Amino acid sequence: MRVIFVVLLAAAVLLPSAHDLSAQVTPADSAAVLLGAANTFLARDQPDLAAALHRLILERFPDSPAAAAARLALNDGPSAVASNGATELQVWSTTYGAWLGVAVPGAFGVDDTQGYGVGLLAGAPLGFLTGRAVVRSMNPTIGQARAITFGGTWGTWQGFGWREVLDLGEEEFDCGGGVVCTGGDTTEETFAAMLVGGAAGITVGALLGRASVSDAVATGANTGALWGSGIGGAVGGLLDLEDDDLLAAALVGGNVGLAAAALATPALGFSRNQWRMVSLGGVIGGLAGLGLDLLIEPDDDKVAIAIPLATGVAGLAIGGATSRPSGAREPSRNGGTGGLLEIDRDGIALGMPSFTPRRLPVQTVDGTRWRTAMGIHWLRVSTGPTR
Repeated sequence: MRVIFVVLLAAAVLLPSAHDLSAQVTPADSAAVLLGAANTFLARDQPDLAAALHRLILERFPDSPAAAAARLALNDGPSAVASNGATELQVWSTTYGAWLGVAVPGAFGVDDTQGYGVGLLAGAPLGFLTGRAVVRSMNPTIGQARAITFGGTWGTWQGFGWREVLDLGEEEFDCGGGVVCTGGDTTEETFAAMLVGGAAGITVGALLGRASVSDAVATGANTGALWGSGIGGAVGGLLDLEDDDLLAAALVGGNVGLAAAALATPALGFSRNQWRMVSLGGVIGGLAGLGLDLLIEPDDDKVAIAIPLATGVAGLAIGGATSRPSGAREPSRNGGTGGLLEIDRDGIALGMPSFTPRRLPVQTVDGTRWRTAMGIHWLRVSTGPTR
């Protein structure tokens, strides 16, 4: 809604007295019009409105010449604001850098405290500078930032877990009586596995972020991963799994939940807040199950696990059902051809009118001049398959 408000203001500033809206322009022309409007707002000391238009240029016309100027203005100009994923990414990168200051010496078996001291002194600043460089290069949205930050955190956890499950780095020795035992100091291998897992998670998150991961998808993946881990561990307990097998069940469950929720988010049409309501329903259901355990005091451990598992899953389902969209479809996102009234094979629905910058010929006493205008799409009719 904020972007639409800004574009309407731009139209009010730039709309000419002409009435012919038939002229069409290229995406580069449209981006240039928006950039000119942003410059107008900057000249009027309205940097927030200019920043909104700069972000609109990057979202709709990322390959246009105006996008470079918009990116520079967002990063360095007076319209720079921390309203997207920049702040979140830089805070996380600084924290992760501090963690690397401990993990890297640990992976190399450093024993003296001076090594860890140097790591902490260098890690946080390097993490901050790295995050700042990433922010300047890609100007991430909240969804893109969370794809990277959650990817790094989740990858670190997966690295730790699978090292434990696969017993990487553990040595075999004779316990006596012909029994072979495993064990030994695995500190270096644990740190190394967490570093590799974190790097893999950041890489995957960054690659996915290039596809413009939405905030809703990122939140859904986070929610699915955490609940999948809990459900996987609970199911493992019901199946009498122990130790490494139980941890493996939680790891697999988390990965399945992450992928399922991320892939299902577009089909469900869930927003970030709707995913939060789903998670809230699961929390309420799980707490209710724990309350029943305290009241009933079941003697069987499996029953004690099954009750909160069932109520938690029921809470997730109820939260998802009550969070479903009311039926109004999302406005069209197909390059600015949506309309207030959208008619397709599924019926009639209200959408969000889109706006297209245009260049219009205006006849004057001195000849033809070109003026800038903003076209508004009120109606969209589609006879093809809907998404």
